[in-house]
Amino acid sequence: MDRRQFLKASTAAALLPVPHIARAQDAKVLRFVPYSDVAIIDPIWTTGYSTRTHALLVWDTLYGLDETLQPQPQMVEGHVVEDDGKRWTLTLRPGLVFHDGSKVLARDAVASIKRWGARDAFGQSLMAATEELSAPDDRTIVFRLKAPFPNLPMALARPSALVAAIMPERLAATDPFKQIPEAIGSGPFRYVKEERVPGARHVYARHEGYVPRSGTPSFTAGPRTPYLDRVEFQVMPDPATAISALQTGAVDWVEQPLIDLLPVLRKDPNIVVEVKDPTGMAGQLRLNHLQAPFNNPAIRRVILKALDQQACMDAVCGGDPEVRRTAMGFFPTGSAMASEAGIAPLKAPKDYDALKRELVAAGYKGEKIVFLSGQDVPRISQVAEVAADMLRKLGANLDFVAADWGTVLQRITSRQPVEAGGWSCYVTYWSGMDLGSPATSSPLRGNGERAGPGWPTSPEIEALRAKWLTTADLAGQKAIAEQIQVQAMQDVPYVPAGQYFQPVAYRKGLTGMLAGVPVFSNLKKG
Repeated sequence: MDRRQFLKASTAAALLPVPHIARAQDAKVLRFVPYSDVAIIDPIWTTGYSTRTHALLVWDTLYGLDETLQPQPQMVEGHVVEDDGKRWTLTLRPGLVFHDGSKVLARDAVASIKRWGARDAFGQSLMAATEELSAPDDRTIVFRLKAPFPNLPMALARPSALVAAIMPERLAATDPFKQIPEAIGSGPFRYVKEERVPGARHVYARHEGYVPRSGTPSFTAGPRTPYLDRVEFQVMPDPATAISALQTGAVDWVEQPLIDLLPVLRKDPNIVVEVKDPTGMAGQLRLNHLQAPFNNPAIRRVILKALDQQACMDAVCGGDPEVRRTAMGFFPTGSAMASEAGIAPLKAPKDYDALKRELVAAGYKGEKIVFLSGQDVPRISQVAEVAADMLRKLGANLDFVAADWGTVLQRITSRQPVEAGGWSCYVTYWSGMDLGSPATSSPLRGNGERAGPGWPTSPEIEALRAKWLTTADLAGQKAIAEQIQVQAMQDVPYVPAGQYFQPVAYRKGLTGMLAGVPVFSNLKKG
């Protein structure tokens, strides 16, 4: 089905009576439609944002991020910095309790940070700078550093795809490259695993032992008070079904309504449509650097030149003039590190006949390209169609594999050749919040097998990133970020696919929703 047929069918479906879905009779039960199923419950095992949303319900973090994207103490009362910035002493707040009834202790935090630090880009940098991480008593966490690391609170606060979630030591002892067997945290809601219906529903109940901190709620900082008794994730792969459910009140909140159906929602007086994440959503075509043909940087550079960002974002946003979209380099438009340095090839006209010749000259020999597409996430499937069409125009030997996003997330962990169940490329998205600096951008890492799926190797990017982390002034950081972008245009850790700003849609009776990515504390349902 092409895009026009899909939109026609979706719009028609939105006008049909909603299928039977049990309504919440209790005003303290919230029904939420995530953009995809929570296929993985481990907060550090996947970059899928549904898992991140799940993590922010179940787990708490040592620091939270406020609406200005500044870190604030969360599980900790505060910290003391000594020895010229090389010793940080953090003190846990009293009364913190895990969902299994055990007390949150400093050794739980130490084990959790070490596990997270093995996988997260920022966490890897923090742990590389750490000489020793210890828990001298039940409430004290001590970082003894090799060199000052002033961004320590920021690293621990970031509600990224890989959350620095504090879990019991017994779970944190799990190999970071294996999944934890259960989701036990100390966050405002506990995971009700016995009510999980894979591919359809996840349930969270209020953590009665949660102790909110004082202050003003702001994103993941301040008091994260759970006013709701229960949160239900209702997975609805069909966008029109989700819209109909929202219109009838069968659900309360749709995380990523299909852009082309937003005009229908804007006309409904009972529904609010607004952008909550001002940093936007940045698309990218992720390439597997371990396998041919994308282990060849010259071939990657041709793909980078060939992907039309405007076509990608038009496919996602359609003709809706109220949804802003933009081209971008390796740092999101509007972020402090964004620049035009080196990105002329991204914006050049697309002469596919010439690019096809360039691809052959770069060394492409007809190797099979296995393209994984998450069909149940419209913004992903739509860009995947554009990228697949580009590859066909270049004469690629394309094997387009349509699957649900959860399956894609599982498969991209494979480092096997395509003949043995591996992969060549896939489309994904990151929040602009995650891509805004070299410190936080996991996709921009060039640390090989320790990097995320795709596993790019670039000693030059890594050296520049290390230099950026030790540069204090903004002008110096911007200059280094420009150098990183120029180098990324050569090494192509991934291909930027444009940026847009995704609204959420929710019923007006839902109040207290904070700016940023979805969190469920402080929400009230009228």
